[in-house]
Amino acid sequence: MVSPAIVAENRKPGTTAWEITHEPPRGSIQGWASTTYAAAGQTVGLYVTTTAPSFRVVAYRMGYYQGKGAREIWESKPVRGEVQPPCTLTPGVNMVSCDNWHRSLTMHVTKAFVQGDYLLKLVGSGGQQSYVLLTIWDPTSTATYLVVARSLTEEGWNTYGGYSFYQGQGPCTLGQTSSYPPCNRARIVSFDRPMATGQGASDFLGDEYPLVRFMEEHGLDAAYVTDITVSQHPSIVLRHKVYISLGHDETWTTTERDAVQNGLAHGVNVAFMGAAPMVRHARLQPSPIGPDREEVDYRTSTEDPLRGTGRTRTVTGNTFATPPVSSPPTRFIGGEYSGYVDTDATPLPFVVFDASSWIFQGTGLRDGSQIPDVIRSDIQHVNPTAAPPDLQVLGHSPIPLTSAYTNQGDWNGDTYSDMTYYTDPTSKAGVFESGTVSWISRLMICDPAPGPCPEHDVARITGNLLRLFGQGPAGETHPSVGNLAQVRPPGS
Repeated sequence: MVSPAIVAENRKPGTTAWEITHEPPRGSIQGWASTTYAAAGQTVGLYVTTTAPSFRVVAYRMGYYQGKGAREIWESKPVRGEVQPPCTLTPGVNMVSCDNWHRSLTMHVTKAFVQGDYLLKLVGSGGQQSYVLLTIWDPTSTATYLVVARSLTEEGWNTYGGYSFYQGQGPCTLGQTSSYPPCNRARIVSFDRPMATGQGASDFLGDEYPLVRFMEEHGLDAAYVTDITVSQHPSIVLRHKVYISLGHDETWTTTERDAVQNGLAHGVNVAFMGAAPMVRHARLQPSPIGPDREEVDYRTSTEDPLRGTGRTRTVTGNTFATPPVSSPPTRFIGGEYSGYVDTDATPLPFVVFDASSWIFQGTGLRDGSQIPDVIRSDIQHVNPTAAPPDLQVLGHSPIPLTSAYTNQGDWNGDTYSDMTYYTDPTSKAGVFESGTVSWISRLMICDPAPGPCPEHDVARITGNLLRLFGQGPAGETHPSVGNLAQVRPPGS
């Protein structure tokens, strides 16, 4: 499970220069890459708009590196800056695309680019800074852990140009008059545009990087890909022992889902590290820049031009569970998406339900023990009528409905966030679900100021999970022990 190569990599000189640590000066810089992932020997086109007279690009491999967080791999020569033309909007489907931009430079992916998650830092001559996300993969890797970046979810939430799958501007389109989903939203989003948030990194630094840093710190044998990689090369799942779905991995393609479920059937353990995985259903199509650069999710199946064409499994309704796909993933995941904690609410504690489980070994936690400041944002809840056999509830954390939304039930004014585990009776593979979107972010170094610090317990639990799953089918040594009947209040 430990990779000497990753241990050696993280002993190399690190740097904090990857960080954007100050408010940007006047002017701006933004960009995007021609692909979400690449391998050694390939080229990546970079498209940049900036008010700066010139700019440069620095590629940082994200990891631990003595606590500094990254290593510089490559730096471009200065490139002349330009303000690119306005991005185009496709009426009806409200797709914003910047494929009319000029390519600013080409980055050659040499062998110096060690596989991993990268931040390409754009630095304008006037001090302007932003990021472009990129994953470097090794197509031949058989590493223990397959760490999968969430390009589909990040792009679906991307509001650059004013439109995403969740919001839009102007009047309703395609004849929709109902208020949900928002009728002026995008039905197709393009990867050919910058990310509007996270200074170009979207939510990578909160929902992905803390786990990447943790795994690299401990030298774990990890391979790095994106969900687009899995959609294009589904067989790669079978070459690894563990499939790791990162925080808020909401949107999947049918191909990715099939690949992971097939992996489970063949003994690949699956760790859903965040709540709300596999909720939305998307498919990919080409853009003028390249294959699979546009993400399609109509969210209303009657609008989808594939409806009625016989391609039922790729028609995009609001979720996988809605017609015509009608294939809820609950029995595969262990729980189901059940709502969210209000953004302005105080973060809530994780509550241990089954301290006898292997996952709490060495923590000193007991039934009812609380880890503060863990439950934030979206939550996952057990549905007893759709639970897999022998589902083991590991954490059962009450969420007051005064600070949350749910449509999954009310138990004396509370709903619950559930951490779960089960093992497949045939393949013996294990499936873990954290129950909260914020589990990965709790791995970050705690602020030195007084206050709750969940990091140490979350790290120990995460380490126990990765240790067991990295050994092979988890059920061979630690089959799940069903305990739904012991959950109180009943059904909660």
